[in-house]
Amino acid sequence: MTFIEAMKSSHLNAKNEILSGLTVAIALVPEAVAFSLIANVSPLVGLYSAFIIGLITALFGGRPGMISGATGAVAVVVVSLVARHGVEYLFAAVVLMGLIQISVGLFRLGKFIRLVPHPVMFGFVNGLAIVIFMSQLNQFKVAGPGNALSWVTGTPLWIMLGFVLATMAIIHFLPKFTKAVPASLAAIVIVSAVIIYFGIPTRTVGDIASISGGLPQFHFPLAPLNFETLRIIFPYSLIMAMVGLIESLLTLAVVDEMTETRGRGNRECLAQGAANVLTGFFGGMGGCAMIGQSIINVSSGGRKRLSGIVAAVGLLLFILVGAPLIEKIPMAALVGLMFMVAIGTFEWASLRIIRKVPAADVFVMVLVAGVTVLFHNLALAVLIGVVISALVFAWQNATRIRARKHINIDGVKHYHIYGPLFFGSVAAFQEKFDVLNDPQEVIIDFEESRVVDHSAIEALNRTTERYAKVGKKVHLRHLSEDCRKLLDNASSIIDVNYWEDPKYKLVLDALE
Repeated sequence: MTFIEAMKSSHLNAKNEILSGLTVAIALVPEAVAFSLIANVSPLVGLYSAFIIGLITALFGGRPGMISGATGAVAVVVVSLVARHGVEYLFAAVVLMGLIQISVGLFRLGKFIRLVPHPVMFGFVNGLAIVIFMSQLNQFKVAGPGNALSWVTGTPLWIMLGFVLATMAIIHFLPKFTKAVPASLAAIVIVSAVIIYFGIPTRTVGDIASISGGLPQFHFPLAPLNFETLRIIFPYSLIMAMVGLIESLLTLAVVDEMTETRGRGNRECLAQGAANVLTGFFGGMGGCAMIGQSIINVSSGGRKRLSGIVAAVGLLLFILVGAPLIEKIPMAALVGLMFMVAIGTFEWASLRIIRKVPAADVFVMVLVAGVTVLFHNLALAVLIGVVISALVFAWQNATRIRARKHINIDGVKHYHIYGPLFFGSVAAFQEKFDVLNDPQEVIIDFEESRVVDHSAIEALNRTTERYAKVGKKVHLRHLSEDCRKLLDNASSIIDVNYWEDPKYKLVLDALE
């Protein structure tokens, strides 16, 4: 590539980053306002949170191109805290949330996101896609008597649907003709221009809430600095921290897959924590990575930190000087955009492989998606999915342990064990031995097996004790280094052939 070509490519990339960031900034406005209303705080609280969190994570996060801000997953956690104790306790809880996330990053615990199985990932993104889609349906409702919501009917409904479909059509078809401008931004501009020029009556961003305001001000939380305050906010802070990190790290994994690059989970934990500490001191509600906005950004060409910075700064400029213009944007354009995000987020490949993968994986995928949709609790959904996947894995491995037996010319019986020995397989392991009919000397060979946990060690002790009661001796061979250390205090009849034993590494070592 020549110098001139490199300069042109760099200029094109910068343009895409800036335009993509502006698209995300526009899409962030109604989301931040909606999440503020969920948490029963001022819309500006959500907007300031989106600006601060978005800027800090864009600058220092572990995944360039990923967008963070105020999210519904965090907002639903703090509803009862704000209702019971007031908004000042929310700010204090957000600061503590950030400190917990920083601790997770410092102790390098972000790597354990690798232990989330693929069916859980599919269920997570599918459930989130459904949540994104369903959350937009509220824009088709209006407040009636007693503030009860009812569906829009008649001409307003057809106008709304028409422009939603027009927005989706532009986003879908425009890239087939040109990629000079992000399709999402073009759709918002075109639909907004048509509605404003012809004066078509339809709901706008300004109908939801005013977004006009000043710069965020430093504000030390006015909750008392004592143990009672800590007792109140800690449960909320811990849940927010875990929900935020799980959503952020899973979003990081999704963006990694889309861009075929790899982010840094522990760095993202540190950045998320620092961002939440800062937003807590500036009157924010906390947040995390946003999969919908991240997909908008990546799909529009935003792959570097510049797009996230532009999105955050653009959002602040909307608050300071651009509110009158942004408030004129029709909600139909933003609803159409989010519908396309939902379609793009859903893992359609997961439907095609249903009959090709184990039934347990399908069950986990559907369950995680269902919990995400029903409870809007991503941490709970992922935790349930991981636990069930782990139990299925344990059961499958428990049934795989087996023993090949033979007696050599010296009359010594060999048991060659295959499969892992752990809490799930100890019962099947003990059934393999014919203690009463075995010869006086027995060798149990673990060259093709692995002694995994304390239950396995106890099973070995019980097995050797059974042989000891009838006056027979047991030799254990090819045990790993860690297992031999655990057996040092075992019964004196356990005879480990140390010089034959190979060296093994613990499974956790591979995760470092």
